[in-house]
Amino acid sequence: MHDVIPTSLRSDRLLLAVSFVCFGVAGPLGAVDALVPTVVATAVAIAGVYCVARYASRVSRRTLASLSLALWTVFLGVASVHIVGLETVGAAVPGSARLVVYSLTATTWATLLSASSVTAFLGFREYGATSSADTPEDGVLEGETSDYSTR
Repeated sequence: MHDVIPTSLRSDRLLLAVSFVCFGVAGPLGAVDALVPTVVATAVAIAGVYCVARYASRVSRRTLASLSLALWTVFLGVASVHIVGLETVGAAVPGSARLVVYSLTATTWATLLSASSVTAFLGFREYGATSSADTPEDGVLEGETSDYSTR
């Protein structure tokens, strides 16, 4: 018998990847001027937010803050392509210009919605919403006292 506590080897990053894909699908789909695609896009975006919420409940504040900063940086980089113009970039890149434009649009929406949702959940964590993912060391570093007395 081993004295080691078994831990699962799964990663919570899968939730983040699924949410990114959901946001990438929901963004361009929601831009269509029809009721059914808009409703489907809303449902897919809600699924993406749910995945981000599950991910945010499993990681620390520091991880959320780093991820938020990284996603906003990536969004600014991807959004800077819009300055040149998506059609111009699509014409300059080998392959189907329409596919390049659609891919850039999906990536822009995915990074924007991911960065926004991660930042929102970081704000919830910072301003009072409780989470079970915080370690006791976070409370000690922030000067919070325990609910239990140490007599």
